[in-house]
This record gives sequence, structure tokens and C-alpha cells, in this order.
Amino acid sequence: MITLPRRRTRALAATAVAAGLALVAGCSSGDGSGGAAKTAAGGVELVKAGQLTTCTRLPYPPFQSEIDGKVQGFDVSLIDLVAKDLGVRQQILDTPFENFKTGAFLNSGQCDLAAAGMTITAERKKNVDFSDPYFDATQAVLVDKKSGITSFADIRAKGAKLGAQAQTTGEDYAKGKGYDPVSFESSDAVLNGLRTGQVRAVVIDYPVVQGWLKDKANADAFQVVDNLDTGEQYGFTVKKGNAKLLAAVDKAIADAKADGTYKKLYERWIGPYDASAASPAAS
Repeated sequence: MITLPRRRTRALAATAVAAGLALVAGCSSGDGSGGAAKTAAGGVELVKAGQLTTCTRLPYPPFQSEIDGKVQGFDVSLIDLVAKDLGVRQQILDTPFENFKTGAFLNSGQCDLAAAGMTITAERKKNVDFSDPYFDATQAVLVDKKSGITSFADIRAKGAKLGAQAQTTGEDYAKGKGYDPVSFESSDAVLNGLRTGQVRAVVIDYPVVQGWLKDKANADAFQVVDNLDTGEQYGFTVKKGNAKLLAAVDKAIADAKADGTYKKLYERWIGPYDASAASPAAS
């Protein structure tokens, strides 16, 4: 993921952080108390008073992206529920996706948690603690309708170039199947690579493709030719050992599934509700 959204409005506050990243504020910035840990409801320690600081990577619709000058999406809405339970407001920090695998910004005290449509894996669990799964995901193969490609296997048969988003399970899956995908740094760059003919097919999370195909121009130009069930589940992450915040996140997810809020958010951001997405089964 390379570029930040071009449009920024007065509703977003941008501040320099280590590594020259942008702080994208979906809400107010609390008391600006620097990195001092503060206590929220339930004894949860936060890196800044009055706010739950969330690391993400923009854009990644429908999970998080800038809409009408505000960072919104499925992940954002779910973490807003956590923040509400803690009696604070969510603040969003845009960081490289690699950070989510290593937990760097959690360990350095710049973020309380990470929410980025991130698949739960054994490798990532070595560096961060995952919440209960909140979303079941598959990988979609999207192609140009004029490409003649009819399946994932057909990409190799036709000698076509395949694209994927860097540092994602989609890229890992393609490499595991013997492909050498062109690596793009953001979901927007993946789609642009398909539009401009840099690649003839892409593999990426199906919910992202669902979001793309809501646009008529995309639906007219591209089609899904395969859906790869990789058994993936998404989770939110916290710094290893942050049991109180992890419990608060799990509680918010469980409550949302129990009271119908999860279903409403799913239908708003993802599409027709799939009950299996609400399964409490661990990854």
C-alpha cells in the first residue's frame, strides 16, 4: 500500500509521526497528552487519554477508507463500538501494512490496537495477540472481461500476469501455488494495475472486490472468475499481553453479534448478510 488518499478535508487532522506517516483523525484528538498511558473504563490502559488509537492502512474498502472527508468502513464501525464501551473516541493512524505483521506500532506505544482487514495466522500470532475472529474471508480472482481468463488456473495456462497486494495472504496464496504475482502496495494500486493492463488478473480479498463491483464502471469492465476458499478469518490485534483491551474488543464483537448490530453493519458495508460470518469459532 503506497499512497495516502489525495483528498483531505478539514475534518481530518494530519500530524507528523515517526517514519513520516500521516495521522488521520476520524474523531477529536483527546487531550493531546503525548504517549502517556491513560486508564479508560474497565481499567484498560490507552496510549493517549480520551481516545482509542487504531492503526490501519488506507485505503482498504469496505473495511476502512476515506468517505466524504472521514475515515469509515466495517472495521472502523466495529472499533467505534469498542471505543464507546471504554468511554472514549476512536482515532485512526495510517501506517504501512507490514507494521501489522510485526506489531511495531503497538509495541512502540503509538497505537492501542490494529484494524486492517487482517487475516489471523500462526506467524502473526508470534508478534501480536488477536481478537476473536470477526469476519470469514475468501480470495477472489478478478479479471478484465476481455482477457478470456475463466479461472485461477487459467491465468497460468494463458501466460497472463497476475497481481496481488503486497504483504497479504492473497499474495502468499498465489506464491504458494507457484505464481510470481506483480506486487502492488495498496488495494487501489491493485485495481489500477488491472485497469491499465499492467496485469490481466488479480487475487485479493473478496469483500474488497465486492466493494469495487458496486461501481458500474468496474462491474462493466471486470468479473470474478474464481473464489478461493482459503479458510481465512479476520481479527483485530493488540500488543502481546494486553489482556484487558483484548477482552474489551472481544466483548464488543460478541455483543454486536448478539444484539443485531453486527448484522446491520455487515449489510451496510459488505453486502447481504452471511450468518457464517458471525460464527464464534476461533481460527
